[in-house]
Amino acid sequence: MKIVLAYSGGLDTSVLVSWLKKKYSAEIITFAADVGQEEELEGLEEKARATGASKHYTLDLVDEFAADFIYPMIRANAIYEGQYFLGTSIARPLIGKAHIDIVRKESADAVSHGATGKGNDQVRFELAYAALAPDIRIISPWRMKEFRNEFPGRKEMIQYCAENNINVEASASKPYSMDRNLLHISYEAGILEDPWFDPTTSDNKSMFKLTQDPEEAPDQAEYIELHFEQGDCVAINNRRMVPSAVLKSLNKIAGKHGIGRVDLVENRFVGMKSRGVYETPGGTILVHAHRQIESLAMDRELMHLRDSLIPKYAELIYNGFWFAPEREALQALIDNSQRSITGTVRLKLYKGNVITVGRKSDYSMYDEEIASMEGVKSDYDPDDATGFIKLQGLRLRSRYLKQGNPLKS
Repeated sequence: MKIVLAYSGGLDTSVLVSWLKKKYSAEIITFAADVGQEEELEGLEEKARATGASKHYTLDLVDEFAADFIYPMIRANAIYEGQYFLGTSIARPLIGKAHIDIVRKESADAVSHGATGKGNDQVRFELAYAALAPDIRIISPWRMKEFRNEFPGRKEMIQYCAENNINVEASASKPYSMDRNLLHISYEAGILEDPWFDPTTSDNKSMFKLTQDPEEAPDQAEYIELHFEQGDCVAINNRRMVPSAVLKSLNKIAGKHGIGRVDLVENRFVGMKSRGVYETPGGTILVHAHRQIESLAMDRELMHLRDSLIPKYAELIYNGFWFAPEREALQALIDNSQRSITGTVRLKLYKGNVITVGRKSDYSMYDEEIASMEGVKSDYDPDDATGFIKLQGLRLRSRYLKQGNPLKS
């Protein structure tokens, strides 16, 4: 039997290599998707082979991740439950797609992953498998009693790794899990399961990797200009870049100023609430700047229609339905709405804050003469507002006359 395991080199998957090999008397091939983890990928092949893998693949997916997954999501201003920039969620369909590519290349019998039985990732991975390879066998150890009995918690897994000389960053003194990619880092589980626990104190703040503590960020503000073409950021300070380079650059700039930290309790797809801490420095700037260009160049009713769809679009990504027809249909509408979203926004970055200080676009629908309060002649005639307001108030007046004062219910 040949199993392709989605492998990060972290606690769970380090244990899984040897466990799957023994359980199924199988050949284990490990696969890692490089979606911007950087140093976390160092030594991954050696580590996988040392724990029993016969072969390892690390696929460079950074450019594809930025251009074909992150950027389409940015065009939608997608944020889940008003706070979460979907950093982990948007990487899962790409990883699932690449996982299936390796399965086909190796003619493997099954896929396996280390997603827990209480999390969202098990759903996201397996929905991707269902969409792209519906007949593949899926082995999910965390949903197997035998595995859970042997490893009821992270403590037992950490102990197992210590006994088997498996090097993992998690430890009894720092028992939380991390997931990093080009868009963000997420931290959850362990000490973070207490929603009252403060990770920003002097004793705990070393957890953060991408962002400076806002209190220790530079005292001097930094100004940057982002240029967009049809909804996509293509240049920073007049320097054109591919999407992955834009994100890498913004991560450094925003991180220096302590921008992009979020601590939230979210509603998981599987039904429970969970606490997560996230760093999304570059993504925070991108979404903010993108909205500013839209404020100039997007028609009001089109914007309101698109905005009404953001919660659904974000929910589809969060729940793992990237390859679903409804997400594809929404994407078509969103991309159509971006045809005029071209222009430049100027931002001021200061101690965790992103402050808009200018925006311009050749497609701007903002007319200074119409908007002016200085009596400038324009196509807008204030006299026209009289009839407009009267018609808007018609149903309200009728309600009062026919049904009485609405305050006296």
